[in-house]
Amino acid sequence: MAVIIQNPEAVRRRDPADPSRTNAVVAGVLLVVATAASLLSGPFLAPVTGAGYLTDAAAHHDQVATGVILGFIAALAAPGIAIALYPVLRRSGEGLALGAVCFRIIEGVCYALGMVVLLSVSTLSREFVDAGAPAEQHYKTLGHTMLAQYHGLVDVGLLLAFSVGGLMYYLVFYRSRLIPTWLSAWGIAGTVLLMVAGVLVVYGRIGPLSAGQVALAAPIGLQEMVLAGWLIVKGFNRSALAGQRA
Repeated sequence: MAVIIQNPEAVRRRDPADPSRTNAVVAGVLLVVATAASLLSGPFLAPVTGAGYLTDAAAHHDQVATGVILGFIAALAAPGIAIALYPVLRRSGEGLALGAVCFRIIEGVCYALGMVVLLSVSTLSREFVDAGAPAEQHYKTLGHTMLAQYHGLVDVGLLLAFSVGGLMYYLVFYRSRLIPTWLSAWGIAGTVLLMVAGVLVVYGRIGPLSAGQVALAAPIGLQEMVLAGWLIVKGFNRSALAGQRA
């Protein structure tokens, strides 16, 4: 009787229940969800973040509410990316993989808190309109303070936490070769540029959502969409995974 010895790697490659493949697809999908929800929330939140927020937010309550919900979706999806990657990345760098999870959780918290602040600004707008748009300066002072908190959370805290967390898992990617070297190197460069943008906003060299900040954020934004497609379609490098198990 002939005995057929199959290559374990070939068997695992055909196994549709391969957990690393599932992790790759989940991370890729969450990358798309987080980016799409964040970008889509912008136009919906315009009434509460624009110059006329004291009257516009009250007049577009449902629109603002939709933007806030999209923001919360992004806040939940962002940590999920690092959590989905952790079981695979920890085999090549557990400390960095765990750090990525922690910082992306901080990112999600900053995002969620930013949405809570915008809900408060929306409430302030309704009170301002109900009071007949009085000339008292305290409405504007309180509103400007709230918006400053929002920009601090979302345009500084969120971006810095994302940058550090992303840099951590891209370093593991680069070292482990789980994805192509050019893609992980692009991620490292992009997160560093985004970190620079956050620091420049802190020091007042560029403004939140300014052309400078958008330009520095663009490389990592594009890279993460390429990464998402790669993880969904290709998954992790098989030989690199085999090396982890060796």
